[in-house]
Formats: sequence, C-alpha cells, structure tokens
Amino acid sequence: MNPANRVEFTKDMMDYTILAPNMANIHFTMLINVFREYGYNVELLQNEGREVVDEGLKYVHNDTCYPALLVIGQLIDALNSGKYDVNKTALLITQSGGGCRASNYIHLLRKALRKAGYPQVPVISLNLSGLEKNSGFKIRITMALKMLCAMIYGDLIMLLKNQTEPYEINKGESNALVKKWTDNISGQFAKGKGYSIKEMKKNLADITKAFADIKLEKTDKVKVGVVGEIYVKYSPLANNRLEEFLFSQGCEVMVPGLLGFFLFKTDNRLEDIKLYGGKRIKKIAMKVAMRALTAIETILINAVKENSSFIAPAPYAHIKEKCTKIIGAGCKMGEGWLLTAEMMELIESGYGNIVCAQPFGCLPNHIVGKGMIRKLKEMYPDSNIVPIDYDPGATRVNQENRIRLMLAVAKENGAVGACGDCASCTKCINE
Repeated sequence: MNPANRVEFTKDMMDYTILAPNMANIHFTMLINVFREYGYNVELLQNEGREVVDEGLKYVHNDTCYPALLVIGQLIDALNSGKYDVNKTALLITQSGGGCRASNYIHLLRKALRKAGYPQVPVISLNLSGLEKNSGFKIRITMALKMLCAMIYGDLIMLLKNQTEPYEINKGESNALVKKWTDNISGQFAKGKGYSIKEMKKNLADITKAFADIKLEKTDKVKVGVVGEIYVKYSPLANNRLEEFLFSQGCEVMVPGLLGFFLFKTDNRLEDIKLYGGKRIKKIAMKVAMRALTAIETILINAVKENSSFIAPAPYAHIKEKCTKIIGAGCKMGEGWLLTAEMMELIESGYGNIVCAQPFGCLPNHIVGKGMIRKLKEMYPDSNIVPIDYDPGATRVNQENRIRLMLAVAKENGAVGACGDCASCTKCINE
C-alpha cells in the first residue's frame, strides 16, 4: 500500500475507540490510562483463544514471525466480534524502527485489514523514530515522561509481585496490591504528579514497602527465569499463560523488566555511532538519554535493595560488561545480546532454571537464545535452560510437558544456584 494512501488518524477522529494489542498487562494498564488522560479512548484487548491464531493465519503468511501473526490476529478478531463500530474504530501498534521485522507489522496489518473488509480503519504507529505521523495522535513531552514512568513502575510491581505471590499466607494480597498501585499511579499521573525524580523515589520506596509488608511463608520452590522475544516473553496470549502455569507448578518466577530493553535500544544508537560513525548531536542526545535512564534504574534498584528480602535486578552496565565478553555489542537485532545477558543475570541471581521462549520466525532470537545455551552451560554447569517453541502448530500440552521435564531436572538437581549454594543466593551477581 502506498504510504500516501494510508488512512490517517486525524483530529476529527478523537471520538474513535482505539484498540491496542496486549503484552505486559501491568505496564500496559498504566500506559492505556495515560492515553485516556490525553483524550484518546484506548482499549487494551484481552481476547484470546484459538480463534485469534486462526484469524492471524488467515491474513498473515505462515512464514511470518509468530508475534506478528498473533498481534494482527487479535486486532482482526476484535473487529470481527461486533463489539465495536468499525467505522469509529482505530488500531494502535508499535514500531521500533530497528532491523526487526516488528517495524513492518504495521504494513502487514493494513494489508490484512483490506483483505478482511476493513480498509477504512486507521492504524496509528506508536514510535519515537519519526516513522509515521498522524495529525490526530501526538505524543507530548509530559505524555512521553508518564509513559516511560509507567514502564518503570510496571517493572517494580511485576518484580515484587512475582517474589511475593508464591509465598503469601493470605492468598490474593499480591494481586490486590498490583491493582491498588496501578490505580494509584494512574491517579497521580492524572493530577500531574508521579513522574518527577523526587516523586518516583517516594513511590518506588512506598510500593516496595507495601509488598514487603505482605505476610509470607517461605517454602522451598523451584526458581524459574523467563527470557525470550519480548512479545512472547510477556504476553499471556503468546506464551499460553506461562507465568500462571509455572506458578501452578509451585515455582517462583523472575521475568526481566522492560527498562533493560529501553536501555539496550538507547545504547544501540551509541554502538552504531561507535561502529559506523554518525552525527555528533545524535551521540550527545543518546548519551544524555542513557544517563537519565541509568539514573532511574539506580533509583529502582536502590528501592528494592533497601528491603533485603527482595532480589533486585542487576544494573544494565554490569550485565553488558559480563555478556559482551562472550558476544559482541554489535549483535543487536531483536533482543540481541541482551537476551543472553538476561540469562546470565538470572543464573547468577539464583534463577538457574530458565524457560527461553522462542517464537517461530524470529531468527535473531534463536541465535542469541537457543544458540547461546551451549556456551552458557559451559560457563554455568548447573544451569538448566529449556527453549520452548511457540508457533501456530505447537500444542500447549507439548510445551507444558517440556517445562515439566525441566522442572523435574531442577528438583533432581536440588534447584541450586550457579555457585552451588542455596537458590536464593545473590552473591554471584554482586561479585
């Protein structure tokens, strides 16, 4: 489709319902509330099931990566549901602007809309690279700051929830705090608060204290880390509710947050300049952005470390230094070297049992995920890593059986940490 002929989202469409595919539910709930605060009626889709996969297969070539198939399938399924006026509905999709095929999902989606009989539905590109612009959808500075902060708060809430829910005495307390704080932060944003450094420090500390006050009964549980392609790693639709399954099997789950990915993407711009050259103004801008993101990362880590019962994420600079000794910083397509680094971080933090979510068609992910397992096993002999394939033909039963086998091995090995001490040991990551 000629870009000049695309259906633009204009100022006259402010009364449209904007549908957005789901990924990380905690983060995206706050993100959607930010959009609504600025007058955009955005709805986070929750439709799941085989019909979503089938819709994707109908309109997307099955050689295309699985995340594209699911995202497009979920959006088309929602339009087909009859719940929305298709003449008053728009779709929202992200574009990273990098080498990943995700940047081209938007063109596949528009093609699918024409085939499905919805050529009039506008598609909004959510990007920070200037790839596409819509006169009716603009990201203001304060809006961007709140969106970034929503990701930070989401990371902390997800981290703490995963470390308390498996052990809580009064079941449901962790999830109740998730709702309380997502509502609280959204309310602060609506009042123009919650996104300054001072306010973030207080909020992050208060959130940590609230989760620390939950009464827990610490029992032996297998500690499992989850890595993979970003959409499949977080999306319950894509990974067949992986976190819930692991929780049902008596596991504690650790999923690396989105902040590391933002740091990685920003840092990549500096790596590009180092490798290939570039404009001085861009280099300065990226350095400023890295300093700002690193400062926020430090605040988050300190908030967690102030309560010694929680395991804090490792600093981005630390995991980059360790990982780039075995894989080059120029390996940056998709999740790039960060995926390998996240596995190293998880192993050294006591989460040596790892599920690596591998979607069909994601070649970079297979290289830095499945392709690095042998090297990691050489470095960490006690690690227990299983790649799980996610594609339209993979059955949930087979996926869960492979994970059960990994958990059986973990229990047989005693589920110990990388150094052979207890699974909750954190000394390796701090060395």
